[in-house]
Amino acid sequence: MQENTTFPEFNFAEGELLLINKPYQWTSFDVVGKIRNSLKPQKLKVGHAGTLDPLATGLLIICTGKLTKQIDTFQAEEKEYTGTLVLGATTPSYDMETEIDQTFDISKITEEQIYQATNQFKGDISQYPPAHSAVKVNGERLYVKARLGEEVELKKRFVTVSTFEITRIALPEVDFRVVCSKGTYIRSLVSDFGKALDNGAYLSKLTRTRSGNFLLSNAFELKDLIAYLRNKKEQAKTNIDNDAKA
Repeated sequence: MQENTTFPEFNFAEGELLLINKPYQWTSFDVVGKIRNSLKPQKLKVGHAGTLDPLATGLLIICTGKLTKQIDTFQAEEKEYTGTLVLGATTPSYDMETEIDQTFDISKITEEQIYQATNQFKGDISQYPPAHSAVKVNGERLYVKARLGEEVELKKRFVTVSTFEITRIALPEVDFRVVCSKGTYIRSLVSDFGKALDNGAYLSKLTRTRSGNFLLSNAFELKDLIAYLRNKKEQAKTNIDNDAKA
């Protein structure tokens, strides 16, 4: 992420593309709302390109003004993630949002088996979205139905995983790096990975490091950007008040 941040002169109405490091436990919509509120009283369109789960961190692309028309283009680009999965257990949400519901013995799983299991998830693959996801069914998001205990028939989707590499093994934790097409659910990938080992797995940490050619290393910290926008708003108000008194 950017250090010693120097912000440019933004033109939000004409259109700005903001790279944000989404904080842990914030929804993507929370970030959009925070930025939109910081720009008031300007009435601007603000949107994001590619949802990140609340428990994920990393690169979130925010578009304002006229640039919101290009959101679909940015959203369609290849994504890169790093993360940690935990072998030997599962959760209903496939991550740490829900409690562990099953445990498994991992004592016989070898490092070679873990490395080999990634091979079946490279290339064009199919997966089901997690029941606890933002996918809409009949106009309602799946996570709402899941929290109400409603069962929904999930539809399979086809995605492309160009890279799935293991970067650290310290059982039960396994670190990984994934490069994939839009619409790929890393939580589902992790769950299916556990099943491929005749075991269970859930996602404990996830960070989006790249979207297309945009890098997390170039992203603003949200708190820094908000502080800057509020300061600019206060300066503008002060200037108006001073002009009125002159």
